[in-house]
Order: sequence, then C-alpha cells, then structure tokens
Amino acid sequence: MGKLKQLAGQTAIYGLSSIIGRLLNYFLVPLYTNIFLPEQYGVVTELYAYMSFLIIVLTYGMETGFFRFWQSEPDKQKVYSTSLISLFVTSSIFILLVVAFSKPISNLLQYGNHPEYVIWLAVIIGFDALTAIPFAYLRQKNKAFKFAIIKLCNILIFISLNLFYLLLCPYLSKKGINIPTIIYNKEIGIGYIFISNMIASVITLLILIPELKIKLNFDKAILSKMLKYSLPLLVAGLAGMVNETFDRAMLKRLLADSSNAMEQLGIYGANYKVSILMTLFIQTFRYAAEPFFFNQAKEKNAKEIYSEVMKYFVIFGLIIFLGVLLYLDIIKFFIGENFRSGLKVVPILLLANLFLGIFFNLSIWYKLTNKTIWGAYLAIFGATITIVLNFWLIPIMGYMGAAWATLICYFVMMIASFITGNIFYKVKYPLLKIAVYFILAFLLYYISTLTNFESIKYSLIFNSFLFTVFIVAVGFMEPSLIKVIKRK
Repeated sequence: MGKLKQLAGQTAIYGLSSIIGRLLNYFLVPLYTNIFLPEQYGVVTELYAYMSFLIIVLTYGMETGFFRFWQSEPDKQKVYSTSLISLFVTSSIFILLVVAFSKPISNLLQYGNHPEYVIWLAVIIGFDALTAIPFAYLRQKNKAFKFAIIKLCNILIFISLNLFYLLLCPYLSKKGINIPTIIYNKEIGIGYIFISNMIASVITLLILIPELKIKLNFDKAILSKMLKYSLPLLVAGLAGMVNETFDRAMLKRLLADSSNAMEQLGIYGANYKVSILMTLFIQTFRYAAEPFFFNQAKEKNAKEIYSEVMKYFVIFGLIIFLGVLLYLDIIKFFIGENFRSGLKVVPILLLANLFLGIFFNLSIWYKLTNKTIWGAYLAIFGATITIVLNFWLIPIMGYMGAAWATLICYFVMMIASFITGNIFYKVKYPLLKIAVYFILAFLLYYISTLTNFESIKYSLIFNSFLFTVFIVAVGFMEPSLIKVIKRK
C-alpha cells in the first residue's frame, strides 16, 4: 500500500497541474473567438492538429524507451545522455529542414503568404520534443512537484504573452502610445499565438537547463537498442492519434446531410469536452504510472502490484464516471443550451476513455517484455476499427456514430491487449471485483435515468445518495483503502 500511496500522491500532483493548465488554456478560447474571424482561427486549429502528429514523430517513443533502459542498463547517465543527444540531433535537423523549405511547405498547406507560420511551428515542435527527455528524467526521479511547476510556468508564460500581444498592445496602440515594431506589429495578428507558444517553449527549455548539465556520453549500442524498442511505439502513437482525432476530422465529410455538418461537429466537440475529466485522469495517471511500472519490474511481487494498481484505477475511473453522469444536471451548464442535445454522447465517451485507461494499464506487458511491436499491432488494429466504424456509422447516426465507434475501438483494443498479455506476461487481475464495480456503477447510473424529478434539487439529492452507495460499497469491499485514507 505504501507504493500505491506514492503512485496516488504523484498522480494527484500531476493531475493538479494538468487540470489548472487545461482550465487556463480554456480561458483563451473566448479571447481568440472574439478577436479573430472563424477563418483566421481555423489556421490555428489546423496547424495545431499537424503539431499533435509531428510531436509524436519527433519523440519517436524515446520517453518510454528511456524509462525501460534506465532500469536495464547499468550506466543510467549514459542512457539519459544518449537519448538526449539523439533527440537534440533529430530536432535540430527537423527545424533546419523546415526553415530551408518553409516556402514550399507553406504553399503546400495553402499558407503561401505566411511561411513564418511554418517556421514558428517547427521551432515549437522541435523544442517541445527536446524537452521530452528532461521531463521524463524528472518523472523517473519522482520529482512530480518540479515537473508540475515547470509545466505550469510554460502555460502561464504562453497565456501572459497572448494577453500582452492580443489585448495590451492593441489597447496601447489605440491610446496613441507608440510601440516599436520589433515588439509589436498588428499585421502579425493570429501569428502572435504561435509566437507566444514559441517563446514559452524556448523559456521552458532554459528552465530545464539544470537537468541538462550532465556528462555527454553518446553510446551507439544503447541508441540502437532504444530505437529498436521505441520505434514501434512511434507507430502506436500515430495510430493512437488516429483513434483520438479521426472522428472529429471526418465528421463533416461523412455526414449525409452536409447542411448541418458543422452544427453536429460543434455539438459533438462541445460535449466531448464534458468528458474531459476522465481524459485528464488518464493523462495524469500515465505521467506517474509509466516510471512507476518500470521501477517495480524487478520486485518479486511486481505482478501483484500491477494487479492492485489496475483495481484502484478502475475504482477511481468509475467514481469519475458516476460523478460526471449523476451531476450532469449541473455540469451541463458549462456548455451552451444549443449544445445540450448532444449530452447523450457523454456516458459513451466517458466509458470509452475509461477503457482506454485500462488498455494503458494492460500495455505494461509488451513494454516490460520488449515486445513493443505488439503495441504497434494493437494500435493499428484499433485505428482500422476506428476508420471502418466511422465510415459506416457516421452517415447513419451522425455524431452518435462517432461516439460509438470510439467506445467499440477502445473496448476491442482493451480485450485484445488482455488476451495477448495473458500469453506473454500473465498478471492475475482481480477480474471478479472489477466486474462487480462495473456492474454496480452501471446499475446506479441506470437507476438515476429512471427518475424524473421536477426539481433539480431533488434530483441532485437522490443522485448524491446513489453516489454515496457506490463509495460505501467500495469502502466495504476495500477496507485496506479506507485504513490508508484514515491514516492521512
């Protein structure tokens, strides 16, 4: 339980920084949408979509490779140095190539008048990729607090610069205060979003310099082993990004009625964000869990620890599942009234992301056994399911088809990983208990849907009772968890 408490504590720290950061970033959306025209903001949406794919390419699974070989190699600093040099070389080459060919690339993307957008984006991606290993080093050293502070600094710098360039400078210009063009040029407009991000990425790397003060010792043999291990994770990452974004990218193109395509896309996108709490939980858990899993690999009771982690992950995931759905009468006010017709996708997306989190827990088998090629197989399998189901279901069911495709994809990937994991690295997960928790959560949610109180107050009281039933049931079935909580 002591080790699990450590994992829970670090997850909480990572979670706090992620939640605060995500909320702060949300505050920029009203700013952008009130300053820029839709077609202008579309530039940001498109280029940041490309960035999500390119950052996966430029890190090529080296974070996970770093955690794996930190445990298996005797010279740990050589692992750190080698992975750091590797990313530095590839990031530098990427930036130089994009700068050299910025004009043809911007023409290809139909931004021929703004090749600077491409250059700024390349610097952001290159620097973010370079910081991946120092951040992984902090996670490996259990420096969750320092990791969180630096991440928050990055976000605060980005937001502050946005406010400076998009609000303060235009305000001062209107008041007749002359601002040197080297500091502010109103013609740049939307480009200041990229400039703000670029400056924040550069400053973040500078903050991480203390973590870079190591003896540079490049080892070709270690790099070769790391690449063999990590490159399948690159394929898995790209396929995973297809699973995550394909539905929203293709929704407007696959709808039979194109007249309301953008309306459906907007409703789906807004309600997708209602399920963000589950996504944040999984993201923050991954920050803490990946180095934790590798650190426990040599322990005699490693498989028992993995089993317990899975059980508690499911418990807390189902608490979030119920917490969102039972209090949806309040949470729905975070989106506009015109978007609330799509609330029916929220339970589907919450469950889909919970299955994705379980898949991540199960994926430890191919990472520990150096069979990362299976990670690529499973992700490609999932991406294939996503593409086929979206092409089939969206024309029939609209955004509901996209939601069901996501759920089916992650469920099938979870089952496939469990089956293959039992062959290569069997962990005796407490399947009966996990099944009981799922059934109880589904039953309580189903009961809540049968009620139709005229007053929201009475609905919330009843749903709070149902939520308490689940918490009490967990306490009854997990007395050791209650003891740990009481000690705190």
